[in-house]
Amino acid sequence: MAGNTFGKLFRITTFGESHGPALGVVIDGCPAGLALSEKDIQPYMDRRKPGQNQKTTQRKEDDRVEILSGVFEGKTTGTPIAMIVRNKDHHSQDYSEIAHVFRPGHADYGFYEKYGFRDYRGGGRSSGRETLARVAGGAVAAKVLSELGITVDAEVTELCGIDVTTPEGQALADDRILALRNEQDSAGGVVTCFVNNMPTGIGEPVFDKLDARLAQAVMSIGAVKAVEFGEGTRAARLRGSENNDGFEAVVLEPEEFDEDEEENEAGDFHSHEFHENDDEDELQEEVFQLTSNHAGGILGGMSDGAEIVMRAYFKPTPSIARPQQTANENGDNVTITIAGRHDPTVVERACVVVECMTAITILDALLENMGVQMDNLKAIYPID
Repeated sequence: MAGNTFGKLFRITTFGESHGPALGVVIDGCPAGLALSEKDIQPYMDRRKPGQNQKTTQRKEDDRVEILSGVFEGKTTGTPIAMIVRNKDHHSQDYSEIAHVFRPGHADYGFYEKYGFRDYRGGGRSSGRETLARVAGGAVAAKVLSELGITVDAEVTELCGIDVTTPEGQALADDRILALRNEQDSAGGVVTCFVNNMPTGIGEPVFDKLDARLAQAVMSIGAVKAVEFGEGTRAARLRGSENNDGFEAVVLEPEEFDEDEEENEAGDFHSHEFHENDDEDELQEEVFQLTSNHAGGILGGMSDGAEIVMRAYFKPTPSIARPQQTANENGDNVTITIAGRHDPTVVERACVVVECMTAITILDALLENMGVQMDNLKAIYPID
C-alpha cells in the first residue's frame, strides 16, 4: 500500500489498523533541539480519543502515546521520531456478521476491488482510528510552530446544520445529536481552522500552492468531503470589487514598533521596510496592511500575512445501526444493521485532526521556504 507518507521536509508516515495491536507514526525532518515529551503530545490525543461523552463512540481507549525514538534527555535528536498508541478495547467480533458485506458509505468495496482482500474489523487501515497517528505527528509540528510564534487553532462551527458558535446553538446541536443517536442515525458538520502570525510568502505559486497543500492534507481525512478558504464557494457569487483584498501602506513611528518584532498586534501586516526619517534621523517602519481578508490569508498560492481561515466539511458518520440496503461479495442483495460502537458524529473528535494536519503542512512549507533566497542561506551559513 502506497500513500502512507505525507510531507516533503517534515514528513509523517502512519501505520497500523483499528483492531491491530497498535497504531503509530514515524516523523522525519523534525529539527534537533526541540524540547519534547509525551506530556506535549498527550493533550492532543485526549482531544480525539473515544468515549468522552454520549455524543461519541463508547469504545474505551486511553490512547496513551509512547515515544520510542528520536528524543534523548528531553530533546529531539534530529533522528526519526517513532510513536505508538496501543489498542486495548477493540471488539472485532462486532464485525463478524458483515465480514463479506460492503457497508454503505465505507471503503469496503474499494479495498475489495483494489487488493482482493480487506480487513473488515472496523475498516482496518481506512478506519477513522488511523487519525490518532496524524494527531501525534501534528502535535510535534504544533510544538515547533509555537517556538516560532505561529498558532494553529480549530473549532467546530457547524453541527447538524446548526451554527454552534454560540452557547444556544451548541445546546441545540447537542440535543439534536443525542436524538439522532436514539434514531440510530448520524450527522455531519463543519470545522474551521485558523492560522495566525504566519509569515508572508509561504507556499509555492504553481502546483504546490499553500492552499492546495492544505486542501490535500485535510481532504485526506476520511470523512472530509470539501475544503474552502476565506469566502470559499461564496466567492463565486461575489463581484471582483467585493472579493478583492486591497492593501494600504502604513508608516509606523519608532515608538509604535519594536525592531525585533515582525508583526503588529493584529498580525495582519505582510511586508516590512525600515528607512530613515530625514527630519528626525530615526528609523521608521513601513508595512503593507490588508484592508480585508476575503482570500482567507492565501493569495496566489502564498500566505499574505493575514489570518489563514480554512473550513473543512464532514459527512455524517456512515456506520449507523438502522437497516441499510447493500450487497455482499457473492453478488447477493442484502440488508445489514451495523453493530458496534460508533460516533453519531465525528466532527467534534475530528476537530483536532484538522488542526494537526494543518500544523504539519504549515511547518513543512516553512522549512521548504528557508532556501528560496540567498540572504536566508547566508544567515544560516555565514562566511567566517
